Amino acid sequence: MNKEERYIFYRKIKAFGNSILFYMMRVFPIQNNKIAVCTYEGKGGFGCNPKYIVEEMHRRSNKYKFIWFVNDMSKTFPEYIIKKKNNTWNRAYHLSTSKIWIDNYRKPLGTKKREKQLYIQTWHGAVGFKAIGEWRGEGFSKIAYMVSKNDSDMIDYVVTNSEWCLEAYPKGLVYSGKYLNVGCPRCDIMVNNRDEQRIIIREKYNLSATSKIVMFAPTYREKGQKTKRGVYIEQTDLDFERMMQTFTEKFGGEWYLFMRLHPQLASQIDKYPLDGIREHVIDVSNEDDMCEILAAVDAIVTDYSSAAIDASYVGIPAFLYIDDLDTFVKDRGDMFFNINPPEPIRNNKKMAPGVDVILPYPVARNNDEMHKNIMEFNIANYMYEISHMNQALSLVNKGNASNKVVDLIQSIIFHKLQGED
Repeated sequence: MNKEERYIFYRKIKAFGNSILFYMMRVFPIQNNKIAVCTYEGKGGFGCNPKYIVEEMHRRSNKYKFIWFVNDMSKTFPEYIIKKKNNTWNRAYHLSTSKIWIDNYRKPLGTKKREKQLYIQTWHGAVGFKAIGEWRGEGFSKIAYMVSKNDSDMIDYVVTNSEWCLEAYPKGLVYSGKYLNVGCPRCDIMVNNRDEQRIIIREKYNLSATSKIVMFAPTYREKGQKTKRGVYIEQTDLDFERMMQTFTEKFGGEWYLFMRLHPQLASQIDKYPLDGIREHVIDVSNEDDMCEILAAVDAIVTDYSSAAIDASYVGIPAFLYIDDLDTFVKDRGDMFFNINPPEPIRNNKKMAPGVDVILPYPVARNNDEMHKNIMEFNIANYMYEISHMNQALSLVNKGNASNKVVDLIQSIIFHKLQGED
């Protein structure tokens, strides 16, 4: 038995023990007003798609009881949310007694859903560069498949935002159930409240009202996919000082750099070469809701993060800096979109054959190309290309996704309650 096989055996034994605990908790009744929520396997806090669904549910009624699982109990939530340590006992009891589950990631092996419960899976991205699930090929490990399949078999609805998702998700999420194609709830704030957020974020970080912000938000890298997962920082040769000077030269104004690293990597921010611009750098890695900040920025720089696509929907310029493409693909597997600069970015047709789209994001492989891409950026051309991209993807982000999801939840709850004793 090799290392991977031993790890899978261990996970199966652990899952069996967890499942027994879930079955034991069925002696307790399901509470029809109880909602169990989690983000990023407990690593997240009050953010991403679940946040906006919960806010809308609370806006409609103060009768709901929200339980939110977190690894870090110091995270803050609104007073109407009860936070619980993300451990086996709490999950078994509160998941077993909640009417609704809302999550943006996967439930642990051994989790068991009861017949009269509703599981809404929002996922933590929509249209994105990185292939997921079975599309990763050999990069999708056996244990990852087991966890994904176990979770997907319990899901009642997956929230999506495009025709592209409807084609790519069945293999991507290992899921063959129902979809709610209404947009990403986390993007509602970007569609509806950009002007307000621009003021709020600048006041929060003591910036002038006229200051400009570029967010640097690289995606995280995983290691140990066949056994225990982890994330690691990817060293980049991006010259941040030169990049900031270029933004100033091109667009004018006083620019600030918001660093958005994976929460597990936030403590390693000093590994980035920021000394020359340190007074204009603000670390937002530990903020639970990225979209509150993304709505306020003037540009975003990333490598493979779907945040670029979220941002561009509302006209925020998005620039890609990619200096490790070959290594990234080797480690993760194939990509949803073919990135082969200087060729335009096109969708991988085998993953979404019904979609034919070109993404308008300029790709830089070195600092000279980054400088050139910023200096040659044309907002009118960009918006024209974004419009065509949205149409080709059949992208739905109208600012009412949270309302649509809660409409569904309430209609199902009402229907089930009418049929119950």
